[in-house]
Amino acid sequence: MKKRNSQYLILLFLIVGLLLPAGCKKEGPAPSPPPAKSAPALTVNAVQAVQKQPSSAKTVENQATSLDFSNRKDPFKPFVVPKAQITKPAASAGNTSTKELLPIQSYELSKFKVVGIIIGLKENSALVIDPAGKGFVIKQGMLIGSNDGHVTRITATTIEVVESYNDNGRIRKRTSTLILPQKK
Repeated sequence: MKKRNSQYLILLFLIVGLLLPAGCKKEGPAPSPPPAKSAPALTVNAVQAVQKQPSSAKTVENQATSLDFSNRKDPFKPFVVPKAQITKPAASAGNTSTKELLPIQSYELSKFKVVGIIIGLKENSALVIDPAGKGFVIKQGMLIGSNDGHVTRITATTIEVVESYNDNGRIRKRTSTLILPQKK
């Protein structure tokens, strides 16, 4: 019974498939083509009377291409302009020439506060905060303080700094120690 039903369905689809395209044809007279318009004869006077169409494009007359960026901002300059040179105080030892100093060299060594010390496998480093509240990570050999201080050693609780100072015209060195405060 099922086999016979499927045969009827296939036969039905074939009949519908054959009749459907035949029913879509439109029978009737073909539309006539539109009548051709005859072009009026142009005379020489008619051509001269027509205005020239204005163009929206600018005409370039062999001008050399010049790029003027004088009123533009340079994209490679930094937004923040660095401060002028910070000069050392007159009492400092060593060089009397004015050279550009790092921000960590603009305060005396005693004004720095040790916040933390990191013991590493290769070298130790420490975090110190200047009086303005800015933090610096220092390592052995770095400069710190206004008296040409060099970090010589960082231990688990202290930072040793060798400073140069002027003593009646003689340059002397002293070792200062910054201590990490103990937790309570």
